[in-house]
Amino acid sequence: MDSDLSQIDWSLIRSFLAIAESGSLSGAARSIGSTQPTLGRQLRALEVQLESELFVRHARGFTLTAVGQKLVPYAEQMRAAMSEFSIIAAGSHTTLQGDVRLTTSVFMAHHIMPGILAKLRVTTPEIKVDLIASDSSDNLLFREADIAIRMYQPQQLDVITRHLGNIQLGLFASRDYLAHAGCPKTPEELIKHDIVGYDRNDQIIRAMREQGWPATRDWFSTRCDNQTTYWQLVRAGCGIGFCQRSVGLADVNMVEVLPDLTLPHLPVWLTAHETLRHQPRISHVWDAILSNLKPLVS
Repeated sequence: MDSDLSQIDWSLIRSFLAIAESGSLSGAARSIGSTQPTLGRQLRALEVQLESELFVRHARGFTLTAVGQKLVPYAEQMRAAMSEFSIIAAGSHTTLQGDVRLTTSVFMAHHIMPGILAKLRVTTPEIKVDLIASDSSDNLLFREADIAIRMYQPQQLDVITRHLGNIQLGLFASRDYLAHAGCPKTPEELIKHDIVGYDRNDQIIRAMREQGWPATRDWFSTRCDNQTTYWQLVRAGCGIGFCQRSVGLADVNMVEVLPDLTLPHLPVWLTAHETLRHQPRISHVWDAILSNLKPLVS
């Protein structure tokens, strides 16, 4: 192997690892925010430098060759080292100016974060925020996000977490739905109505069973796992559904159903890497989120 391997660009290794983990160019592109043509070119460039094929291409995607499999652990070590390098460098910044990557659920990103970020733009325009709307667990250790708002307690090491409180849930229906279907007065009447539920996510079923209702997937007349779309189905009149009370009560077209019914809460956790938590711009955005979310939790 005559090529100078000391000159290999880290971005090529990063692309190789993304393809190895996703098994396709499309999945790798989504995971690292690149494009399929770029990843294809970078993979070819890496294979030329290494003088080895790293993947077997087939109709279903990419499978690692024997050489590729041997290189994956070393690529993972390089990614971890680059992550630590980036985190330590970022943690040394002493000014507010710069970028902050923030991730939260699709529903929170759609309904809650725009107002918070609009205020931040007025008070601190020198901070630029990348909002990642995702229901997956973005990895704070690999700088996929600087701050995360989670509906569960993160278990990663080397992160600082703070439990902000619990978001109250409520049952809601559109005025149009209630006009033709009537409003249930008791929990027993509720199960006779159209209920909007989840598809593969069993969260609603488990919550209903905790209340003593023998719920099954068939109870739901309309089903969707994307919570933003789910809420739009409820708003459109597909049936009665669950929503964060602050969001549901703010919608003049919606009516809370059985407001005295006891429902599970959504815990809210704010999380950041411990090295970055007190970096000025991270700390500023953290405090802004904290102060704006506090009125929404109990």
